[in-house]
Amino acid sequence: MSEMNFEQMLDEFSKTIRNGEVVEGTVIDVKPDEIVLNIGYKADGIITRNEYTNDSSVDLTTVVSVGEKMEAKVLKVNDGDGQVVLTYKRLAAEKVSKRLEEAYENGEVLSGPVTQVLNGGLSVVIDDTRIFIPASLVSDIYERVLSKYMGQEIEFVLTEFNPRRRRIIGNRKQLLVAEKARRQAELLERINVGDVIEGTVKNLTDFGAFIDLGGADGLLHISEMSWGRVENPKKIYKVGQTVRVFIKDIRDTKIALSVKFPEENPWNNASEKYAAGNIVTGRVARMTDFGAFVELAPGVDALLHVSQISREHVDKPSDVLNIGQEIEAKIVDFNEDDRKISLSMKAIGSYVPPVKEEPEDEDYAVEESAVEETPAEE
Repeated sequence: MSEMNFEQMLDEFSKTIRNGEVVEGTVIDVKPDEIVLNIGYKADGIITRNEYTNDSSVDLTTVVSVGEKMEAKVLKVNDGDGQVVLTYKRLAAEKVSKRLEEAYENGEVLSGPVTQVLNGGLSVVIDDTRIFIPASLVSDIYERVLSKYMGQEIEFVLTEFNPRRRRIIGNRKQLLVAEKARRQAELLERINVGDVIEGTVKNLTDFGAFIDLGGADGLLHISEMSWGRVENPKKIYKVGQTVRVFIKDIRDTKIALSVKFPEENPWNNASEKYAAGNIVTGRVARMTDFGAFVELAPGVDALLHVSQISREHVDKPSDVLNIGQEIEAKIVDFNEDDRKISLSMKAIGSYVPPVKEEPEDEDYAVEESAVEETPAEE
């Protein structure tokens, strides 16, 4: 026996270990349910399958090889047979717990796969440690269906860490809100009032559409959707549709949008097109008791007063006109400053009142017939 081997033997027999101590060893034998480690002690260390993993079906020969170095924690110095009982699983759990604690304290961004979708949120696993992300912290918007996250690798931070109560809470929403704020700040730095930009319709409401501009949302109000009247934004736009808009106003983080480009304003050449005396065609858009408003072009309405509908007397426009009806009329007045146009159908005689047939009086007809059939008195 060499001097070195003799010294090694002395070290092994003189070495002491204690329960709870972390030791390093070399795998000298592997069985399906047991790992044997040389830990430089007078006795070898044993790691059973239950102390290696929570998976009772795993074959240890498929995951550990002879000659591999491993760290383990001492559970019992002597199991009664002279062997040291070790645990790999508990040491790994402690390391993960320590890592998660540091991540919690430092606000570190973690990543893990979603292994389970629950009624109240998502379950993410990092190194066999379960982290719960409540539904309210999954996204910065309300998520009705969480099943789409199943199997996805997602990022989050820890906002609560209490391993003794098995309560480790993750927060994905915080990251999304921070990222959204960063992108919003970048967008606001590079855009200016008057800029033309493309965006995607994100959401539709009764009063307008929210457009995703790639960093922040802008509001396209219903009054800015057309030069003409818009009754419902959903009749014009669809979610996901790409739209070309220009920045009308920026106030703090609020962005007002418009598609009413100044060069497309229908009043730009109105003085020539709608000069007094011109004959125009339009569509009846709405009616009141005193007249009908006729759309000559999107954004250009003209008033057809009830007295100018026909040479015959008309009580109210709805008696003789219908919404959507196309009419021909003469422009009798044009006020560009107030953007007011007056029409007359009567001036060109374009309205011909319908001939209404008087209903036959059945009682009178019967009486008249009876008189005719009564024989004359002699």
